[in-house]
Formats: sequence, structure tokens, C-alpha cells
Amino acid sequence: MTTVTEKIKTLCAGKNISAEDLAAGAGLKVEQVNRILDDERIPSLASLIKIARALGVRPGTFLDDSEELGPVVNRHADSFPAVTFTSHLTDNHSHMDFSSLAARKAGRNMEPFLIDIRPVADPGNSSSHEGEEFLFVLEGTIIVHYGREKYELHQGDSIYYDSIVNHLVTAGGDATAKILGIVYSPA
Repeated sequence: MTTVTEKIKTLCAGKNISAEDLAAGAGLKVEQVNRILDDERIPSLASLIKIARALGVRPGTFLDDSEELGPVVNRHADSFPAVTFTSHLTDNHSHMDFSSLAARKAGRNMEPFLIDIRPVADPGNSSSHEGEEFLFVLEGTIIVHYGREKYELHQGDSIYYDSIVNHLVTAGGDATAKILGIVYSPA
């Protein structure tokens, strides 16, 4: 299986894009891009979306295992390998594990994930990127920091927002929460 970092490196090489060019195109710091390329880490979701945009690909390109043209069916008994993105601008790992529900779907425009959100003392900084997000709480409680507002959502609650506004999602309380998250990012 090709890693996210390997796919970024391959696309950069194929398009003759340097780390500096990628950073400039994605609106990231060169240090961030070098950390991603050198450390074999998966960048934050916001950074991954910005990198995809700079490379002219959809964000799902980095998470695809295989591509199917027809519908992709996931059964309840199926296991979904989780991906933990690194925290925005830091060396720490994120407090969220993402399990893609459409990694095998070719040409998709949305990224549906099951996300486990662990409680942490310092979840890091908020982020922003082009597109929209929909979150539905399956278990537990989450706090969505959106711009200057804060929303507490419980099991069965949902939120839909423009992700260009700075946002951060954390677990509410001291228990892990599980959500269905759908991210749309224009190509």
C-alpha cells in the first residue's frame, strides 16, 4: 500500500514541483511541507486539502487504495483502517482517527469518514480550508469551535458548515466520541 507521503512525492515529481513550490501553492510553510515529505507523516486534514488543491487533485487521491467505478458498499462487519492526521503546525499526532468510508470509490467529490475523537488537554489550533463539512454525532459529545462561536453537540445532533471559517472539533468531556464526518472540497 502506498502511503500518503509517497503519493504526494510521486505527484510532485511527476509535475516537477519542489517543496518550496508546493508550500507556496498550498499556502503552507516550507517547514510544514518538508516535515510531511521527510517524516512520512500524514498532514492535518486541512493541510492535505490545501496540498491536493496545489497539485490539482482531489483530496481522496491520497487515501485511495483501489478505485471502483460503481458504488462502494461497506458492510457493518467490515473493518476500516484508521488514519491519524498530524496536528496542524506541530509534531504531535492529532486527537482524531479517520476511517474512510469511500477509499475504493473512483472520482468522488466528497470524503465520508467515521471519526473517533479522543479527549485531550490541548487539541491544537483551529484550521480552515475550502469546502464544506457535515458532522453527525453517533456516540458521545463533541464541541465544534467555529469562528468565534462554540457548539456542543450530542448523540443524534449534526452540524453543517463552510470550512473556510476557522474550525476545530474536540471531544466534549472525558469520553471518546464517534462521528460521521463528510468533507467536500472543490477540485
